[in-house]
Amino acid sequence: MMLPPRFIAVLDIGKTNVKLVGHDLDIGQDFFVRSKPNIVLRDGLYPHFDIEKIWEFLLTSLGELRWEQPIEAISITTHGASAALIDEAVLVLPVLDYEHPGPDELAAEYDRLRPPFEESFSPRLPGGLNLGAQLYWQQQRFPAEFARATAILTYPQYWAWRLTGVASNEATSLGCHTDLWQPAKGQPSSLAISQGWVDKLAPLHLAFDALGPVKPEIAALIGLAGPVPVYCGIHDSNASLLPHLLAAEAPFSVVSTGTWAVLFAVGGKVAGLDPARDTLVNVDAFGRPVPSARYMGGREFDLMTDGKPVTPDQATVSAVLEGAMAFPAFAPGTGPFPTAVGRWTQDDLSPMARTAVASLYAALMTEVCLELLGADGPTVIEGPFARNALYREALAAATGRPVQASESATGTSAGAAQLVRRKEKAAPIPTPPFQYDLSGFQRYRKLWRAGLPQ
Repeated sequence: MMLPPRFIAVLDIGKTNVKLVGHDLDIGQDFFVRSKPNIVLRDGLYPHFDIEKIWEFLLTSLGELRWEQPIEAISITTHGASAALIDEAVLVLPVLDYEHPGPDELAAEYDRLRPPFEESFSPRLPGGLNLGAQLYWQQQRFPAEFARATAILTYPQYWAWRLTGVASNEATSLGCHTDLWQPAKGQPSSLAISQGWVDKLAPLHLAFDALGPVKPEIAALIGLAGPVPVYCGIHDSNASLLPHLLAAEAPFSVVSTGTWAVLFAVGGKVAGLDPARDTLVNVDAFGRPVPSARYMGGREFDLMTDGKPVTPDQATVSAVLEGAMAFPAFAPGTGPFPTAVGRWTQDDLSPMARTAVASLYAALMTEVCLELLGADGPTVIEGPFARNALYREALAAATGRPVQASESATGTSAGAAQLVRRKEKAAPIPTPPFQYDLSGFQRYRKLWRAGLPQ
């Protein structure tokens, strides 16, 4: 009897970094991590991702991983708001950086075409954050190249195609604020139909589907010993959600952190979501709608700490709780306060104090998002914020509910690996002991909320 795959290679493409992770499904831990910055190139037709550098990194890292441990399967997870336009062999247009403002040039035209929120559950977002806006802009600005495309692939599935030659799409990426999907019906939106894009959308597969083995010539280049299946892949925040869907019962929430903080309220209701405050519906790996919210938590934290956070000591936290605050938003155009301009109440803070303020700010913003979703039950933090003790403890104090921290070095890797083998049991997620005395936090929280934009 053949044993199920255990050692999974996960390609994890985030907006900030690209990672290749080796994950052991038997013990639920990452054992290998390679990482590089996700570079945006400014040459050519428009700002775009450096696809060939990512490909080179992927092949090199897979080669390094297989020396450490034979690879039994490959899974893929990426950020949303990206798609690849391909013909039979290559990209026909570069993969657009979704922060490029180019699509806003046609915003008025696009707004007349996009489906209502009640159909797509996608809020209107700037730049290319609505994938439909990207495609419309590319179609209008580069009609010859767009017409050459024989298939539109969501981003995880582009990399699966590069590895296997099998073109596909998948619902978690089609359902993440794209304007292209109807989450309640599990089918393309009226926009995708009216623009003729449905005919170019590659066939839909489940995230759990093995599309095929790595192409022989690529397997030989990497040094794979035998056929290695490649799984269809999943949107990164949904990858973080998947292990909890398999292991826990609703209600609970998952906060997947990286460049974005994406919040899922499992067991919540989609009624009453406010597109003006960046609440929306995502689609989970099983194709089910999940009420969600977002803000650019990691990006804001980096901006607020100049990318050099210093873990605060108790004295600094106590001093900050006397009144040093930051108010939204430091990444304008997104989150629950999209039109607000970020501001500090003090300018002369030390790096340690700035980190403390940024951590409290992120916790309070997370609480606002959870409230908008009517979230209940424990909150699980995935990704970098899971290692920020002040953030975790302030969020627990703000919500009055347990906050658990995922120990995975890469919050998305465990979920992407579980596409290969749906484990019905997972190790308990710890609720870490408190490190800080947060006396005065409730007063601080009350003042912060009183100062929010109306």
